[in-house]
Amino acid sequence: MKISAKGRYAVCFMTDLAEHAENGCISLKEISERQNISKKYLEQIIPVLKKGGLLLANRGSQGGYALAKKAEKITVGDILRLTEGSLATVDFAGEQLAGEMSSDVTMKTVWQGLSDVINEYLDGITLQSIVDRQREQYANDYVI
Repeated sequence: MKISAKGRYAVCFMTDLAEHAENGCISLKEISERQNISKKYLEQIIPVLKKGGLLLANRGSQGGYALAKKAEKITVGDILRLTEGSLATVDFAGEQLAGEMSSDVTMKTVWQGLSDVINEYLDGITLQSIVDRQREQYANDYVI
């Protein structure tokens, strides 16, 4: 499994929103500049996150973007499933178990187990946990 730029940028975008949530709606320009991601590229990701129920958009002079849920309720897995589709390591769609060799059936359980571990790991990382780690890291960078 390889995560595309779209998935990585979506996680960065959403993490930025979580990190600055206390500021209310945040403009796309601010996020684009802070994350060094093209505004045009982010504009392609926004509809997917909005449709998936993770992002709120407000128009107007005070408009911008905000998380649709609390940062501790949104996981990296949620974001990546919206932007990447299935996080399965092997696609078994359309394959039939009947008539297959027993080793093929056994290998399906191996690949399914790998997919389960990946999903469990990504679903265990919330936006809030990323923000907390970032803040902890910055706090430890104190220099006199």
